Amino acid sequence: MSAIVGFFQEFMSLGATVLLPVVIAILGIFFRMKPSQAIRAGLLVGIGFQGVVLVINFLMQIMQPVFDYYSALGSGYDVAEIGFAALGGASWTAPYAVFVIPAIIIVNILLIQAKKTNVLNVDIWNFMHFLVPGALAWVLFDNALIGFLVTLALSVVDLFAAEKIAPSWAEYYGLDGTACTCLGYVVYEYPMSWLINKIIDHIPGLNKIDLNIDKLSSKIGILGDPAIIGLFVGLFLGLMTQQDVPGIIKLMAGMAGVLVLIPRMVSIMMEGLTPIGAGANEFAQKHLHTDSTLYVGMDIALALGDTTCLTCTAIMIPITVGLSFLVPDMRFFPAAILAEVCYVAPMAVLASKGNVFRTLICMTVFMYLMLFFANMFADYATLMLNACGIDFGGGYVTASHFGYNPGCLIVEFIARAMGI
Repeated sequence: MSAIVGFFQEFMSLGATVLLPVVIAILGIFFRMKPSQAIRAGLLVGIGFQGVVLVINFLMQIMQPVFDYYSALGSGYDVAEIGFAALGGASWTAPYAVFVIPAIIIVNILLIQAKKTNVLNVDIWNFMHFLVPGALAWVLFDNALIGFLVTLALSVVDLFAAEKIAPSWAEYYGLDGTACTCLGYVVYEYPMSWLINKIIDHIPGLNKIDLNIDKLSSKIGILGDPAIIGLFVGLFLGLMTQQDVPGIIKLMAGMAGVLVLIPRMVSIMMEGLTPIGAGANEFAQKHLHTDSTLYVGMDIALALGDTTCLTCTAIMIPITVGLSFLVPDMRFFPAAILAEVCYVAPMAVLASKGNVFRTLICMTVFMYLMLFFANMFADYATLMLNACGIDFGGGYVTASHFGYNPGCLIVEFIARAMGI
């Protein structure tokens, strides 16, 4: 059994860029596509996703001087913060992970057969959205079965939420046949952003503000081009963080490149996903006797090619730093969270229909709550991460998921109410 667990964990450690093309190719064959077509689709999805990852890594590289500038503002903190990649890797070490992953996939297929959902979640790496709260429950309640059940239950909730949002997600971002299945964003952030938009609708004056980049593009010509917008975003960040002239120029050129390259990479992914989506729907009609569209669950990174998303990301970085100083008794500086701001933008943009003003309000509320709860529950985060092999020499540690993942928040509040 230990050999099986070791092999499984080693395979999963390869990451989404390896897992995704393999899973997509297997799905294509399962949906009765020709093996050559299925393999090509898997390769295109993998190549496109690898391209997205490379561009995002490039974005993080060119943004490093910006992060360094803001990191230098904070000192005297007693809690370390880790990024989502390290957190996700830790969650896969839970003792039941090797069993719950197949269970999630089987339950998903059974729900599709029973016509309870039209979403097939293939984004295995982002099962961490279920595994992290499950591991937290396992550690806090000292019960692996509870951890298993929490993980499985959240995967089901995620399917239903993703299905609700899928039509608007696919239409707005041009990602036909896909759904976003990242739990924290579809179950927590999107409903919150939708509610904030409803509140703004009833506030005189604010409800008239419509700052929409796509609409402005038709009026301001070349200034609305993504490459030109990238230049201005880079200039804004460079001036905000007091970079020298070469540093500002690098930021401008880099941001322009990012805004142009990510949509290109996403289009390569869609070239592979489109035949998979068509095959999935044909399979569903023939074998499941349903005319409903079958959505393929994917990573939120697919939406990062949207100009509004990246523009709002750049604006939110200094805002996030400012918010961290407003959290009572703040014990950590959100260095890793700054690199995750880009993933917060898509659902806020979607709920706000591309309105930059409303998107920034939604993101500000979401980011403050994330920082507040990640700080509040750092002791629970430390217990879970220590149990999963991440030890900062006896010090405290936290991560973004402990502040925005709804599964983590529920487990944390229950544990606090129980006096754990």
